[in-house]
Amino acid sequence: MTKQDIKATIFIPTWFGEQYLDEVLTSIFRQKVPYNFEVLIYDTSSKDSTPAIIEKHAKKHKNLRHKTIAKSEFGHGKTRDAAAHDAKGEIVVYISQDVTPAHDRWLYEIVRPFEISDSIVGVTGKQDPRPHCIPLLKSEIRAVFRGFGPDFGTTVFYKDDFVKDQGTYDAISFYSDVNSAARRSFLTSTIPYQDVPYAEDQLMGRDIIDAGYKKVYAPRANVVHSNDMTLGEYKSRMFDETMGLRKIGIPVNIPSKKLITRMIIRGALKDCIHIIRDRDYSFKRKLYWLVMNPFFHVEKWRGVRLAAQVDMQDSARINRYSLESIREQR
Repeated sequence: MTKQDIKATIFIPTWFGEQYLDEVLTSIFRQKVPYNFEVLIYDTSSKDSTPAIIEKHAKKHKNLRHKTIAKSEFGHGKTRDAAAHDAKGEIVVYISQDVTPAHDRWLYEIVRPFEISDSIVGVTGKQDPRPHCIPLLKSEIRAVFRGFGPDFGTTVFYKDDFVKDQGTYDAISFYSDVNSAARRSFLTSTIPYQDVPYAEDQLMGRDIIDAGYKKVYAPRANVVHSNDMTLGEYKSRMFDETMGLRKIGIPVNIPSKKLITRMIIRGALKDCIHIIRDRDYSFKRKLYWLVMNPFFHVEKWRGVRLAAQVDMQDSARINRYSLESIREQR
């Protein structure tokens, strides 16, 4: 197929993605759309069964292209930029290796908003937490996307004089490459992904808004996703997320111990109600989470505080706490 034949390119960067990748690809190739699409995968030299899963689907689906890159070649920003130039579709859809489209119209729904206006250059879809995930994450994911608009609508975000505070600006510029899409021509000739180690999507959201373009929240383009982490990993994950914001210039205040204590207690108590009401958890699992979930709140704020305090030039200390660095050493 030529570029003229393909409407959308779905790009998936993979690295040790065997847990969900087969499920993700199976769901993608079941999508019902009135146009051709392709799947493009860059695998970062995975040593698990990820390459075998990719090959299995490539044999069945001629619209899957893939290549292997070295770990030194990968960068959250530069790899997505490279994919935009490599893509054949006029719309480039970005998802993560552990993101499963929730239904067979996901692709249609994340591409459709671009037909509303030429000034719309980016779309972010909704995320639904996996049923078994950490209660803290369930609550946070649902709260974030609930604030962007009703499930039956499509919300357009742009910058104007109604943006008078940082909170409003952060909300309208929110962008997540867990489940997003952008015009290929925009990415390759107007505003590319910046070569940053983390939070490249948040930076892209700001670039779009600051340049006067519009982006859309498409709740019907929903996926099932949540990060599977142990208690020991959660602090490092929050450290990475907070450091990512600092590295792209977003200020992060050091939270006081008093504020952290208040947030831990408030969050844990709210989650207790959610856990008791959650039908996804068995009775035994509810008991487990009622005990364990408060510790995840503690680790969350430990990670945030560490990242807010650390010297940006202290690479040794940053690598010691970073989850990505820890996983690379395994």
